[in-house]
Amino acid sequence: MTRAISRCRWAEGVNLEYIEYHDREWGVPVWDDRVQFEFLILEGAQAGLSWSTILNKRQGYRRAFADFDAAKVARFTAKRVEKLLEDPSIVRNRLKVNAAVTNAKAFLAVQKEFGTFSEYIWGFVGGKPIQTNRRADDDLQATSPESDALSKDLKKRGFKFVGSTIIYAHMQATGMVNDHVSTCFRYKPCKALGSRKR
Repeated sequence: MTRAISRCRWAEGVNLEYIEYHDREWGVPVWDDRVQFEFLILEGAQAGLSWSTILNKRQGYRRAFADFDAAKVARFTAKRVEKLLEDPSIVRNRLKVNAAVTNAKAFLAVQKEFGTFSEYIWGFVGGKPIQTNRRADDDLQATSPESDALSKDLKKRGFKFVGSTIIYAHMQATGMVNDHVSTCFRYKPCKALGSRKR
């Protein structure tokens, strides 16, 4: 008899795409700037909505936002934004779409200052993932001192939709914090990835 896989409770019973996101991406350390930018856009778009809604629209976002190329998104014109607001494959919220363009410009400025955006953002956790070692899903927090500090600095740099809760979710998604419960089958693999030299 095969033993059932133990996962974080939030990943169970939504849909296959949600489970695959948990199993393959969530908590895996991301040092690639394009993926970091992707999650900045997606997490900002998710504000007030469910993550499953955003996952369902992820391919639409990929098409609409130039495969998450920050340099291209930074050049989006007002006309391009208006066109995006007619696209049902993304969340058609003017503030969020405009924020993506604003954030692309701020993202490029960070890259210019630090060499890469990843170098900048990982500095807020000392260059390696925080291992929370949570025992139950109920222990999950919405913010942390690190997300507070990062959120404050991003806002200072002109980023939008980067409140501490959104940024903590970004940190979880990009493996800056390993928030899998300790009984989840992904906890140890993500922990091992975090301990490797990049």
